[in-house]
Amino acid sequence: MMRRMPATVPVEALLKRTFVDFHQMEEFAKDPLVIERAEGLYYWDVEGRRYFDAIGGIFVAVLGHRHPRVIEALHRQLDRLTFAPPLHAISDVALEFIDKLSSITPGRLNYIKPFSGGSEAVECALKFVRQYWKQSGHPAKYKVVSRYFGYHGGTFGAMAASGTGSRKSKFEPHMAGFLKVPPPTWYRDRFSSWEECNRFAALAFEDVIVNEDPETVAAVILEPIGNTGGIITPTEEYFRLIREICNRHNVLLIFDEVITGFGRTGNMFAAGTFGVTPDLMAVGKGISSGTVPLAAMAAREDMGEAFLGRPEDQVQFMHGHTYAGNPFACAAGIAVIEEIQRHRLWENAERLGSHLRARLETLKRHGVVREVRGKGVLLGVELTGTKIGTALKRTARANGLIMRCDPGWFAVCPAINSTIADMDELFDLIERSLVQAIETTG
Repeated sequence: MMRRMPATVPVEALLKRTFVDFHQMEEFAKDPLVIERAEGLYYWDVEGRRYFDAIGGIFVAVLGHRHPRVIEALHRQLDRLTFAPPLHAISDVALEFIDKLSSITPGRLNYIKPFSGGSEAVECALKFVRQYWKQSGHPAKYKVVSRYFGYHGGTFGAMAASGTGSRKSKFEPHMAGFLKVPPPTWYRDRFSSWEECNRFAALAFEDVIVNEDPETVAAVILEPIGNTGGIITPTEEYFRLIREICNRHNVLLIFDEVITGFGRTGNMFAAGTFGVTPDLMAVGKGISSGTVPLAAMAAREDMGEAFLGRPEDQVQFMHGHTYAGNPFACAAGIAVIEEIQRHRLWENAERLGSHLRARLETLKRHGVVREVRGKGVLLGVELTGTKIGTALKRTARANGLIMRCDPGWFAVCPAINSTIADMDELFDLIERSLVQAIETTG
């Protein structure tokens, strides 16, 4: 079967004219992975080789690739409207998406603005809280407290809120007003229990807020489960304490649910999984199951009142993006939400995750796994050394497996409409790849 390749220019030459995210292209070009198509849980490259997609692309394909309900919705929308002028109007399908999303967001998070990516949604939330406080009698509130290891996006505000070391140091100096506290994993070996460690880590937020002066602190932003740090999964008490701290000092709480949203953690959102409702959320990735770029900011409905007034008052939200609320993308978002609701797929994610987690726990017999953590199908495995993780990235691909591999851990997040048999296939690929990684590192 003939495979389509990039026109008349060799792949090697084309790779020198672009970059793959966070990859050194000199190394990537030696054995590039060029994807041609996808279906369900699988990718195929241009050579016809199949790969099990254990990470949903990059946490996007919550329903797998090319889900028929989503594809059908996109086909219908193509015949109606694919762009509405954001400076002049809003589409009917964007309003329908806002209504659909607000029907599943926790608490009163019904003030919604769609965007085309998680970074945009986070950026919007950061700007929203600054303007909100200026128009709500607290103009000095502008600082944002977040965590080291947190990742909130690639734009400058989202990057300043992130705590990802070398990913952001190349672009210093960063915006002022962004402060960091350690994640609970940093100090876990100094405490008698994980619960005690989490209490300490939560109270660190209060130390920063108090010593910075609460009247200058606008918000705390957190990923409920921290991806970049290795699927860091705090306790429910951790989030309750932070919620209480924010309430006590009149600080807004933002959940970055770009990765954790839409059923993956056993609830529609991780806010439900941990039993704490934030004041704002940024959502994205799985919201369109990887078909069209889509994300959204959701805030408490009452917060929107701070932006209402006469035109001459100039209190409207001074923010916008060309593809914000794109009708084509919104059609995909509606279809994804309806499919998750129709089949209560968050319950399936909990069932799948329990099964897969139990199997991943058995990897400890190989002597290189310290911990398995996560919620639902969003799971991470911490390794005892960095050599194993580096080797695992190679052996996984050789076995037709794509997952998130860092030197000290790996993560999976399969589609929430998968089956137990799919989880068993995934586990077998992981174990085979891990054993081979151990053998290659001696």
